[in-house]
Amino acid sequence: MVEKSSLVALVRHQLEIARGSSSGRSASTVYGGHEHVLRQTVIALRAGSSLGEHENPGEATVQVLHGRVVLAAGENVWEGSPGDLLTVPPSRHSLEAVEDSAVLLTVAMRG
Repeated sequence: MVEKSSLVALVRHQLEIARGSSSGRSASTVYGGHEHVLRQTVIALRAGSSLGEHENPGEATVQVLHGRVVLAAGENVWEGSPGDLLTVPPSRHSLEAVEDSAVLLTVAMRG
């Protein structure tokens, strides 16, 4: 069975939540979960907010849907704008919003 989701509407909604949140963040899983290998999550970040340095749980990509973000791992830094697909490094990394932003995080969880 095919399920359809509007990422445009979800981004708009998650950005509203992030803008009003004390953490400046909001997230919603679009596909997957604990019973799946693949998980896709829309993450919204208010400008200046970030996901602090954390481990990579598996193979992962970040597709920028709205705004501008910076993905950093140690000395390496990558900037992303709408339409960019960033491969998340296998090392500890962080994600910061340069402006109000939303990304689609896709992760294949390690077994």
